[in-house]
Parts: sequence; structure tokens; C-alpha cells
Amino acid sequence: MIELEREDDGRWLAEVPTLAGVMCHGQDRDEAVARVQALALRVIAERLEHREAPAELLNVSFRAA
Repeated sequence: MIELEREDDGRWLAEVPTLAGVMCHGQDRDEAVARVQALALRVIAERLEHREAPAELLNVSFRAA
């Protein structure tokens, strides 16, 4: 799940709490979501490559809250 928050300066912050460190800013909600999805996929791919990913990460879906 993606958590979204609007910052005081108007930027959006998107975070995937189940993946440590996967957090991105965007000028609007859609940009923040797109960036955090791309980062999450890179992190998952890296973990899979190094055999560090638990099996539940093999089914990936995104839902913005």
C-alpha cells in the first residue's frame, strides 16, 4: 500500500511502509505515486536478484491510500 501526505509546501510525499526507505516526493499526487512505484519496483528487483526478497513480494500491486 502507498501512503500519501501533502507537505506544507504543496509537494506530495508517497511512501511504501512495507519497504524500508521507499519514499518519494512529487509536485503533484500522480508524480509522487509514479516515483514511489518505480522506486519500489527497483528495490524489489534488487532484493529478488540477491535472493533477499520474501515470497510475498512476488505478487506486486499498488494501491494509493
